[in-house]
Amino acid sequence: MVHNAGRSLQLLSLVTRHSSLLTAFCLSSISGYNERVAKVLPRLRADIDVMPSPSPEQPGLLVRDPYRYTPAMLIIPPALVPSLAFFDGEQSDLDLQADLYRRTGQLVGSDVIENFVHALQTNGFLETEEFHQIRESRQREFRDAPERIPVHAGTGYPDEPEALRMQIREYFDSCGEPLPDPPGMVGLAAPHVSPSGGWKGYGTAYRRLAPELRDKTFVVLGTSHYGQPERFGLTRKPFVTPLGTLEVDTRLVDWLAERAGDAVLMEDYCHAIEHSIEFQCVFLQHALGAPVRILPILCGPFLQSLVTGRLPESDEDVGRFLAALGELAEREGPRLFWVLGIDLAHMGRRYGDRFAGQAEQGRMASVREQDLQRLDRVCAGDSQGFFELLHPEQDRLRWCGYSPLYTFLKAVPEARGNLLHYEQWNIDPESVVTFAALEFVRDGVAK
Repeated sequence: MVHNAGRSLQLLSLVTRHSSLLTAFCLSSISGYNERVAKVLPRLRADIDVMPSPSPEQPGLLVRDPYRYTPAMLIIPPALVPSLAFFDGEQSDLDLQADLYRRTGQLVGSDVIENFVHALQTNGFLETEEFHQIRESRQREFRDAPERIPVHAGTGYPDEPEALRMQIREYFDSCGEPLPDPPGMVGLAAPHVSPSGGWKGYGTAYRRLAPELRDKTFVVLGTSHYGQPERFGLTRKPFVTPLGTLEVDTRLVDWLAERAGDAVLMEDYCHAIEHSIEFQCVFLQHALGAPVRILPILCGPFLQSLVTGRLPESDEDVGRFLAALGELAEREGPRLFWVLGIDLAHMGRRYGDRFAGQAEQGRMASVREQDLQRLDRVCAGDSQGFFELLHPEQDRLRWCGYSPLYTFLKAVPEARGNLLHYEQWNIDPESVVTFAALEFVRDGVAK
């Protein structure tokens, strides 16, 4: 077992190579195999992350829990990868044992099957009572917590205040001379990708913030990567970072929760794990150098709109929330400043494409053109035009910033944007994330 101190995650290698798997098999007799009573294998959770192992020394699939209900990560060796298909709630351990026999030519001992099931089950990767207990415990822990702790400190950014300030200063200084503050600025959009990859986007956006903005409430619209579709996650918990605590404007939270009804998930557990708002909080604190008050809103995916081709607000709950947020924006007016934590396209093998994505090369040149067309509609305040470019093929570019951007366009229809920075970044050698930095001003003031 290997411990990653930065992520506080355990990396459990079941077996590292096919050869070592075979040597670990305990062979049983044919008669023993026939006499055993079959046990139905539990269903593998559908919401876990499965990806190629990043370690050449430990090939196979890496399995992890994006919700962090469990801190464990398992590496499933190549010989056992096909076995995951048997965890469907219908097939049995004898079915799995027979499949291993067909593929290896040897009868695998029942204790090997049991150990495999045990590793998946005790670490919360199967739909069993153990997982339900783990999930309830973690959700209760978040509900009862007085604050939202910085779960990405030490991995996404330094967890020591001075080291963090120094790093962000370097980001800002490397972006060249700051542009003059635009009149009538009402908001900005910045990446939510890892700051080490998106530093230029973060720096370009957050250097625009002037000290006189400190007294405003910052409405932070973040992508909810694991949130429920057509739902918006709210929390009253202050956000803690290495730079201090950001208080939440609970008055506005309560008003939205009352007006938007079932569209709102109060104390949404996704806040406990999501990075799209946490990263914005860190940069807000650094840029303003003072206590910051926020209204954090996680925007779940507008899945129905992509499937049906109808505008997001055609869903009753989404429409109700967008109307309430628009009313809040009109009522509060200049007391609010809007911050969007968004990434754009996700292309390449990591995201299911058959091609290897290379930033600004090959197919990514076409992605750039499509990204800029969509951003042009965003900057024009054209929510419907933006949607019309996005929904064909259920968004072939996989813009994870779709729901926060559309939410902002509906809530502040008078906003017009300026594109400050666009970038494509290889998140791994075969996959690319694109992102941008934008500023928003009131209509009639945009450049």
